[in-house]
Amino acid sequence: MRFSRFFGGGKADEPEQTNGTDDAAVDELPPESEEGDAVPEGERDVDYDVEWRERAVDVVPGGASTGSKRVAALYGDASTGGPTHFVRASGCHVVTAGERTLIDCTMALGSVTLGYADEAVTRAVVQAAAAGNVAGLSPTIEIEVAERLCDVIPCAEQVRFMKSGAEAVAAAVRIARTYTARNHIVGSGYFGWHDWASTDAGVPVSVQSAFTRTAFDDVAALEAACARAGNDLAAIVIEPVVERLPSREWIEAARRICDAQGAVLVFDEIKTGFRLRPGGYQEQVGIEPDLATFGKAMANGYPISAVVGRADVMQAVTRTWVSSTLASETTALAAVAAVLQAYERDDVCDTLAKIGEEMMGAVSRAVSASGLAGVTVMGIAPMWFVRFDEPEIETRFLELAAEEGVLFKRGPYNFACVAHDERTIIDIEEAASSALVRTMEERER
Repeated sequence: MRFSRFFGGGKADEPEQTNGTDDAAVDELPPESEEGDAVPEGERDVDYDVEWRERAVDVVPGGASTGSKRVAALYGDASTGGPTHFVRASGCHVVTAGERTLIDCTMALGSVTLGYADEAVTRAVVQAAAAGNVAGLSPTIEIEVAERLCDVIPCAEQVRFMKSGAEAVAAAVRIARTYTARNHIVGSGYFGWHDWASTDAGVPVSVQSAFTRTAFDDVAALEAACARAGNDLAAIVIEPVVERLPSREWIEAARRICDAQGAVLVFDEIKTGFRLRPGGYQEQVGIEPDLATFGKAMANGYPISAVVGRADVMQAVTRTWVSSTLASETTALAAVAAVLQAYERDDVCDTLAKIGEEMMGAVSRAVSASGLAGVTVMGIAPMWFVRFDEPEIETRFLELAAEEGVLFKRGPYNFACVAHDERTIIDIEEAASSALVRTMEERER
């Protein structure tokens, strides 16, 4: 499903199941289950959303292996309701364990731009799986996709594949340290859970001392941190978009400092790649880093990431050790190839920006109409969010919005996908409006 005024044709519809295809490989998939087949059998008055939420806590520490999908992360610390598990996803809709169909505004934390179970991506993945997705040799598709990424990403002359965003950024840091024979990293942003950029429990103080975190878009702070690092500065690692676009001065300062001190400039484009532009923020701003990391939307939700960059810097990886058994397994690479083809065919990023504007406008109108104070729609169209002055109000809104049929992200970010059509935008506004009004009414009691 697509915006007819952006892509031409199409109509709003109820959530689709996985798209059919004449391709023989996809024909071998099991038939789409009837409604309710994917949820546990039992008494129909059982709330399976609650049941799966409780079961998860018993066997998975924190209730979810992905931190942002824990109950507290989804709805807030005070949450007592809201679905936490899904059984099917198609387009921009998810079906929960309790058989509720929700419009998803999170799009798997920004990993999906073409829509869940996109037909072309699914076909490519199934064909790759049918041909054997791993072997004792590297697959030819690894080279084909790497070559195509070098054509798309401005700084890319060589590519190494990994499996997660955190793994890719950690690999980039290892490469930068090897290339420069230095230790200290100055960074701004969120880079995942690995030790090099973390101050959480379990990370040795000696590791923490080799990393300095600086504020987003603060030129003076960046200059000061790099000056303190002096001749031991190995790299500046930047997440270029954090709730808003940065000033050009900050990005230019990072490039200038790295050039002056012989350090490596790294852009973490895990979120921005294939969303702002196919080549990420660097393509938009026209300033190239030495290394960059990509993931998420690059494969429309399949598990793969990449470190890309200048050949002379990338070659440092051959003097250290960065390796993963499944780095080049073919199903995820096939997904990347299908995504690249879709982006070559359509201006997906421009469409995402337009749909994101529509989504932001819908929720902004709902906020204004509700009269609820302390609620602001913020961010940029491809990556937007709703900020609440009071966490308790945010929690209740998110719970009620899910009851009304829309899954919003708590905090940054909500993401557009091309499957968000005119009908879903209307439904998003209506659900947000109803949830906001109900939240205000409950507060006034």
